[in-house]
Amino acid sequence: MSARRQELQDRAIVKIAAHLPDLIVYGDFSPERPSVKCFDGVLMFVDISGFTAMTEKFSTAMYMDRGAEQLVEILNYYISAIVEKVLIFGGDILKFAGDALLALWKVERKQLKNIITVVIKCSLEIHGLFEAKEVEEGLDIRVKIGLAAGHITMLVFGDETRNYFLVIGQAVDDVRLAQNMAQMNDVILSPNCWQLCDRSMIEIERIPDQRAVKVSFLKPPPTFNFDEFFAKCMAFMDYYPSGDHKNFLRLACMLESDPELELSLQKYVMEIILKQIDDKQLRGYLSELRPVTIVFVNLMFKEQDKAEVIGSAIQAACVHITSVLKVFRGQINKVFMFDKGCSFLCVFGFPGEKAPDEITHALESAVDIFDFCSQVHKIRTVSIGVASGIVFCGIVGHTVRHEYTVIGQKVNIAARMMMYYPGIVTCDSVTYDGSNLPAYFFKELPKKVMKGVADPGPVYQCLGLNEKVMFGMAYLICNRYEGYPLLGRVREIDYFMSTMKDFLMTNCSRVLMYEGLPGYGKSQVLMEIEYLASQHENHRAVAIALTKISFHQNFYTIQILMANVLGLDTCKHYKERQTNLQNRVKTLLDDKYHCLLNDIFHVQFPVSREMSRMSKIRKQKQLEALFMKILEQTVREERIIFIIDEAQFVDVASWAFIEKLIRSMPIFIVMSLCPFPETPCAAANAIMKNRNTTYITLGTMQPQEIRDKVCVDLSVSSIPRELDSYLVEGSCGIPYYCEELLKNLDHHRILIFQQAEAEEKTNVTWNNLFKYSVKPTEDMYLYTSIAAGQKEACYLTSGVRLKNLSPPASLKEISLVQLDSMSLSHQMLVRCAAIIGLTFTTELLFEILPCWNMKMMIKALATLVESNVFDCFRSSKDLQLALKQNVTTFEVHYRSLSLKSKEGLAYSEEEQLREMEGEVIECRILRFCRPIMQKTAYELWLKDQKKVLHLKCARFLEESAHRCNHCRNRDFIPYHHFIADIRLNTLDMDTVKKMVKSHGFKTSQKQGKKSCISLTMLS
Repeated sequence: MSARRQELQDRAIVKIAAHLPDLIVYGDFSPERPSVKCFDGVLMFVDISGFTAMTEKFSTAMYMDRGAEQLVEILNYYISAIVEKVLIFGGDILKFAGDALLALWKVERKQLKNIITVVIKCSLEIHGLFEAKEVEEGLDIRVKIGLAAGHITMLVFGDETRNYFLVIGQAVDDVRLAQNMAQMNDVILSPNCWQLCDRSMIEIERIPDQRAVKVSFLKPPPTFNFDEFFAKCMAFMDYYPSGDHKNFLRLACMLESDPELELSLQKYVMEIILKQIDDKQLRGYLSELRPVTIVFVNLMFKEQDKAEVIGSAIQAACVHITSVLKVFRGQINKVFMFDKGCSFLCVFGFPGEKAPDEITHALESAVDIFDFCSQVHKIRTVSIGVASGIVFCGIVGHTVRHEYTVIGQKVNIAARMMMYYPGIVTCDSVTYDGSNLPAYFFKELPKKVMKGVADPGPVYQCLGLNEKVMFGMAYLICNRYEGYPLLGRVREIDYFMSTMKDFLMTNCSRVLMYEGLPGYGKSQVLMEIEYLASQHENHRAVAIALTKISFHQNFYTIQILMANVLGLDTCKHYKERQTNLQNRVKTLLDDKYHCLLNDIFHVQFPVSREMSRMSKIRKQKQLEALFMKILEQTVREERIIFIIDEAQFVDVASWAFIEKLIRSMPIFIVMSLCPFPETPCAAANAIMKNRNTTYITLGTMQPQEIRDKVCVDLSVSSIPRELDSYLVEGSCGIPYYCEELLKNLDHHRILIFQQAEAEEKTNVTWNNLFKYSVKPTEDMYLYTSIAAGQKEACYLTSGVRLKNLSPPASLKEISLVQLDSMSLSHQMLVRCAAIIGLTFTTELLFEILPCWNMKMMIKALATLVESNVFDCFRSSKDLQLALKQNVTTFEVHYRSLSLKSKEGLAYSEEEQLREMEGEVIECRILRFCRPIMQKTAYELWLKDQKKVLHLKCARFLEESAHRCNHCRNRDFIPYHHFIADIRLNTLDMDTVKKMVKSHGFKTSQKQGKKSCISLTMLS
């Protein structure tokens, strides 16, 4: 029987059905969307509090292995018990909403009276479960239950790829209100449920000023036989397992393969779940504590009670929401009726769906959804809450009925903001800070006390993401601090000084472009450049910072630059701007064409007949010609230096104008930019290849410079050697990484600041070797505590192991974006490599990769080395040399690329990959380019999976253990390999696990083992 049951559970249709209620699995719905179906039934709403607090506890823990699995075990320990009880009593779990669930008993109206008694019995037994179960230490679990009965309407809606369903009606509103009235361990009956039930069977307690009642207990007559009563009731339930199937909790566990039904059910299940069902290699991959962005959308309707009216409105909203989210890899996780409205729980950043600029995309989507839904005439109010942070993403429930859901404080905050700030788009402070959008896109709102949220922090209204000319607000975002040195960027500043000198001495344009990945300090470099440029006379520096939204606004970059050149940024009123413009252009432009400036500078010149007849293209050409004349006039009086931060967001029309500008007059343009996400436009390409352009690729900071930065940031005279190693290795020389790692240490209170110990010349012994601190270079003393005559030093809290700390959410998110952009096979390789450690060998990696051949592995490694996920080394000596020096800044000559044909370039890329494959074959040692990637990938494994892989590594190392080449590769102990062959090669992994356990080894201590593996392989 168990073999048959296992065979059934492995069927794809059974796995899909486990994510859906019987109402959908056995439903016969019209293909029209929306479709409406009505029936009678009893609803149970169970709210389990305590899990959100537990999720927060795990998500803010310091160390790796923060406990996603432990969280799953605890959640499912309680939730599966409730699900099982509901199924035993004939209920159908309609939805899981985080740590709550909604169940249905669908019956004819005349059966409601008896079924309500069954549901009350079920509710009381659920409460009894929690009284009997031993609650986890420190976990305060509380269960509240609301019951309602009556007429229910089901709505099915969606598009050709995804379907969703809702139950709506008075009974749905009543069950939520009943649950809201419940205190811990209460069962509350809605007024209609109390009206329909068998009152002789129930002892109740009245609730003051309410028609709803609280159940005290059941009081059946002495002769009442509940088993017989229950059996009669279940005879009216369509899909209750009976007869040969009575040992199954659900009939859906017995579904036979049916391709047509399977395709129909797939539309109700998220794509990532279907991927997991198809790819057994990813089993368990979806349960994790993960940084995401939650977008909660609530729609309130003009006519709440009419299903056919709100059905078409929900359908229209759903189709639009799906189309908007699809662009930015967001997904609808749940749709449910929530406090008199319909709510969509949307999530950005699910496993496999992480994308760059996630928060910006989420806000952009929220504004788009808000604007569209506000125009749907049947919708009265649209409210949206957006929150970002770490939540639990995973499958919650029982083996036969579960759903993929999100649980955490950030989910609660998004939901509460949506309800407490109606009619607008709101976001929390993490979303505001992480959006990288100008402050004028937001407005801070008054604080409100929100149920279930102790301290949400500041709440902001998102005012819209259409870039406006906010005069005086488009300056560089970064601040320059007089007392803070620009560390590690001497060479970059030298490039600027020499190029500026050349520009001032000649009559030629110059373009200086600094390219670097986010976090490399480009904005700080430009801030220093603006300061240096403003120190010289006879020229003027105009500095602006762009955002992602700037790219979509035609001619925006030139608009802002010209506003600064014309002095409009200091004008307080449009009339002042208009007067300034009139004075500047009166000799350059006929009065009848002044209205050309209305839209671009928000002024109100009278619109002439000639202008009203002019085409849009001609207007643009006239405007560009005018700007050229203004700049020619300005350049004759003083030299201009344009400084543009985040230049990858320059719009196409502005690139074209800049390209003409540098050919027409002497001008100096300094830009900082991230690598272009796509091929840049023709004008940008032409500028990069111009003979007067210098293109600089920013390198990382060197270890000593990171050391100096840390001491200056903390204002201390020294830091512990362990902290120095952790930050130098973990930051990889990237300033932003270093700052985030420091913030994380400060958040967990790991750093201690005390007066520095007296320096005494002592002999270095084993006991004091690791206590020594490292100091900044002497010229940095000016910026630390020593300058003030103090000698404060930084120390670490005792007992902390820095290498085992979980990465900060901000850095983990960067790694997840890179991981999720890879193919599934490449993700698996990276995750297996992470088990071994930061450094690994191809032999050991091949040993633990599941079902790979050597050719596949080498090809994948070559691609990942090319993508800067791994570095490869021929020997440990090469590795040690590389670790001492980070990549430095260098100049790129893009103009030389214009001489090569495109065919030749494509061919060279293929050749390069083949060469890389050859190099990987020759190289024995590989290392993660960034330790954060290794830690992030390591955390994705489940505990049992890690255990098996660590044992495989240990087995390989034991078999391969030998002396070094100088000792002729002999065994450490005579006949070691002979014994290892007999002991290990003839045993399966289960036997190996038992042997490990019997020898008293704790296999959960993976960190030590992991480092052992790395060191042994390199020796």
